[in-house]
Amino acid sequence: MDPADGLLDHPYDVYRRLRESAPVHRITGPDGTPAWIVTRYDDVRAALADPRLSLDKRHATAGTYKGFSLPPALDANLLNMDPPDHTRVRRLVGRAFTPRRVQQLRTPVRETADRLLDALGTHGTADLVAAYAAPLPITVICDLLGIPAGHRRDFREWTDTLITPDPARPGAAREAVAAMLGFFTELLAAKRAEPADDLLSDLIAVRDEGDRLSEDELMSLAFLILFAGYENTVQLIGNSVLALLQHPEQLAAVREDPAQLANAVEEFIRYEGPALFAIRRFPVEDVTIAGVTIPAGETVWVSPSAANRDPARFPEPDRLDLTRDASGHLALGHGIHYCLGAPLARTETEIALAALLERFPELALGEGELRWRRSLRARGLVALPVTYAQKNF
Repeated sequence: MDPADGLLDHPYDVYRRLRESAPVHRITGPDGTPAWIVTRYDDVRAALADPRLSLDKRHATAGTYKGFSLPPALDANLLNMDPPDHTRVRRLVGRAFTPRRVQQLRTPVRETADRLLDALGTHGTADLVAAYAAPLPITVICDLLGIPAGHRRDFREWTDTLITPDPARPGAAREAVAAMLGFFTELLAAKRAEPADDLLSDLIAVRDEGDRLSEDELMSLAFLILFAGYENTVQLIGNSVLALLQHPEQLAAVREDPAQLANAVEEFIRYEGPALFAIRRFPVEDVTIAGVTIPAGETVWVSPSAANRDPARFPEPDRLDLTRDASGHLALGHGIHYCLGAPLARTETEIALAALLERFPELALGEGELRWRRSLRARGLVALPVTYAQKNF
């Protein structure tokens, strides 16, 4: 039996078994290729910051890794880069996601959240992922980039296809990639012709005037910002709402003291983060982790989700505790590859929860089985059925 069997269905049970039996395990990934899993907190934290573990797929041993088949124009992104290219590209876009810049987005984020809640009406039933958790971050990130509203639904469908491939539609992922490539090609051409006050126009200026981005890097960066800026926050919002509804005592405490929300978001991220694994890594030389030597070029899956449930770091880790000091969690990474959009993801999640809880004092899980997306890349719900009502309705 593969030590990671059952990971998609019962991840935290599998993580517990893996942590307790050995620090590092060799497994067979969902695509049939071999990989190594690192699950204990101290080892995960060290691995995330280890420069010998490269994100560049060119360091992978031939035949040992399969991933997204992206064209070069979408593949030259930060998730495939090491320094010095990573340092250069990240610095160019980092100014858009500083805490100060994100603070300026709080009002438009809240306005978007309120509009989405207005559309739900005063009471009823809804899929909160489709009606709220998904459209909020896609609206925010598209507004930031300057992407017209008419294209946003298409992009949601494309990303869903890539994150959770449908075995019954083997060509769907390839079609989605082709559609995204065409979309970004046209979009960048339009922004060049008519620049605006948005992040894409700023990045194009950097590319065209300073030549500090290649054309592939420019398009890949636009793709990554949109993809990651949407996908991770959808999961954070949906997972956080579910955690509250499954823990009524915690929900009551937050309702009584909404000022707890900022700290609560950190606990939500620790407890049920947006991905089971960080982006895969490839040793540039033989690397020893906790006494286990991993040969150069083999795939390493580092699991912040497992680390965040490690009792050696977080007491009673399987218990949701919104008063816990969850600082030091690894759900958003560590080291030079720490999530660039972390301040925005935190802010969106906090505002989304605050708006939802204020609007609907009577919020509860609806009927139907909860289904998690079958993906190592996105730990989130397919749908979140709820019932809701405003006060005194």
